[in-house]
Amino acid sequence: MASPPLQLAAAPLLLLLLVLVVVPGTRSSRVFSVADYGAAGDGSRYDTAAIQAAVDACAAAGGGRVLLPAPGNYLTATVHLRSRVVLEVPPGARLLGGTRQADYPPESRRWYVVLAENTTGAGVTGGGEINGQGGAFVVTPSEVKNVMVSWNATGDCLGDECRPRLVGFIDSKDVRIHDITLNQPAYWCLHLVRCDNTVIHNVSIFGDFNSPNNDGIDIEDSNNTVITDCHIDTGDDAICPKSTTGPVYNLTATNCWIRTKSCAIKFGSASSFDFKRLVFDNITIVDSHRGLGMQIRDGGNVNDVVFSNIKMSTRYYHPLWWGRAEPIYITTCPRHPDSKEGTISDIRFINISSVSENGVFLAGSKHGLLRNLKFKNIDLTYKRWTNYTGGLYDYRPGCREMVKHKTGGMMLEHISGLEIDNVRMRWARGSLKGWNVNPILFRPSTTDKLSFHDWQSVDVQ
Repeated sequence: MASPPLQLAAAPLLLLLLVLVVVPGTRSSRVFSVADYGAAGDGSRYDTAAIQAAVDACAAAGGGRVLLPAPGNYLTATVHLRSRVVLEVPPGARLLGGTRQADYPPESRRWYVVLAENTTGAGVTGGGEINGQGGAFVVTPSEVKNVMVSWNATGDCLGDECRPRLVGFIDSKDVRIHDITLNQPAYWCLHLVRCDNTVIHNVSIFGDFNSPNNDGIDIEDSNNTVITDCHIDTGDDAICPKSTTGPVYNLTATNCWIRTKSCAIKFGSASSFDFKRLVFDNITIVDSHRGLGMQIRDGGNVNDVVFSNIKMSTRYYHPLWWGRAEPIYITTCPRHPDSKEGTISDIRFINISSVSENGVFLAGSKHGLLRNLKFKNIDLTYKRWTNYTGGLYDYRPGCREMVKHKTGGMMLEHISGLEIDNVRMRWARGSLKGWNVNPILFRPSTTDKLSFHDWQSVDVQ
């Protein structure tokens, strides 16, 4: 298919250049080695006191770098970063997160191996590794889905998600995270909360593919965020904007590679506030349970989003994982019967190709319509290669949960405004048992303002 030059992402990319050029890093190039403060780096003795002493001395001097000398394995409880302090973990050095609940603060919201709160200009870099030792939190290993430990005895957190995250920045600005490997988180890996002006560049994230809730990058209530050249291979959602206490504006993610047993790019499901002006460009998604997803469940609205120049393959995994192999999954519905319904509008999909075991799923709700969706230059290939059961639509969390349904190339409901321009569906007919013969499935009573131009549906071998 023809792929005309794309200009929609120019403004966010310009923002990236301005961020990198205008915003300075640390005010000082001074280096504070944790070895000078007594760190052993042997992986068995805790180096927390030495690392924290180096961080505090660096901050008192006006900022700089805190170095973990290589080679070395530095076991630690929570390390608290300060303003203008950059933690440098060079190749051959590893920062190891503790596996005891006593290694973390009393409040579960502050359970991180590395934590920056109310900072300016803090960051992490160096080319080495921060490792959460996530395997120590697996109670029962399973190729389907691991059963994880839960630190919920105190009631400070609920359910089975009471585990420490890896790296977190809370209420911070001018955050810089680059050239680092984040490995084996016990829970979420990299978490931004109410941050402003963040650059995440050349970060590699590896989580256990069978462990739940080990998200790659969670951007929560944070604005003006740029993510570039990242490699994310993990069990749960890879890049995940969330709105819990405030909106998410001006997020750009480019030049990333993703594999996940859940959703590669997912809005929500925490979605109490709005999402606006987000761009995802030049992304490769491999063997994921979902490609591009929105789970709007709490009344927030989504507006002005571009997905462009994306190649992906999506496949079935066990239904214990949310997802049904959809390349594109855009949904809004109330989490609970009395929840507010948000709307999703002005979403553009441009220059996208996929090979998938399921169709595109576009589902609004009665009081939360999908409006003005545009698909341009799209190539969708449908084939089956796993043995998992199809014929299900997955509305989780909440809403209608799992619904039996024949599968088509696109399923539409509660939509006002859908434009399809130069879209091709390719069908590997011999491998599509259970699929509906109709490429488009919709109820006329819930959809209007549909436009089709240069749309094809063809059989392939």
